Formats: sequence, C-alpha cells, structure tokens
Amino acid sequence: MSEENPCLSCGACCAHFRIMLHGDEVEPVGHVPRALVDPVGTAFCMKGTDSYPPRCIALEGELGQVVRCSIYDVRPQVCREFNEYELDGTPNPACFKLRGLVPPKV
Repeated sequence: MSEENPCLSCGACCAHFRIMLHGDEVEPVGHVPRALVDPVGTAFCMKGTDSYPPRCIALEGELGQVVRCSIYDVRPQVCREFNEYELDGTPNPACFKLRGLVPPKV
C-alpha cells in the first residue's frame, strides 16, 4: 500500500459518484447532517451528487491538489468503504481508474 493517502489530495470519487445513504445514517438517527442530504425515494444522497457534474457538498478544496471531507468523522458508510485498497490489501480498481492509474500488482 502507498505511504501517502491519495484521498488527501484526490477527491475524484467525491466528484464522480452519486453518494447514496440509508435513512438511519442521517440525523437525528444517524450522524450525517440532514442539511447536507437530499431525499431520493426512501433513501438520501449527499447534496451535489445527484446532478451533473457531481460534487459532494462535503468536499472542500481543489480536486487533485488538496481536498478534505468536511464531515470525515461522520461520513456515510459508502464513503468509509471506498478506499484506495480493499481490506485484503488488493487495489480498488475503481479508485485507480478514477485517478487515471493502473492498479499495482500485489
């Protein structure tokens, strides 16, 4: 795995996907601020990700330079699960593809 976390400068996933959440992740039951989500049927999505071009309302900074998630500690589960590497140490192909990179051989 890489020493530096590309998530601190990339932000591609936050500006590519519609970020869907279950209702139990949103305040008052969950921790994601209600003001940052829009209803989608019986679920929710992060504001800014249900339009084109998508960009999550919680993403601060400039893509590919320096970015941060303003709600990192309470970010949705789908965001917690999308990493540069999978739990077994293999590269996440979707992450590498969004960054225009070829996943390294493990």
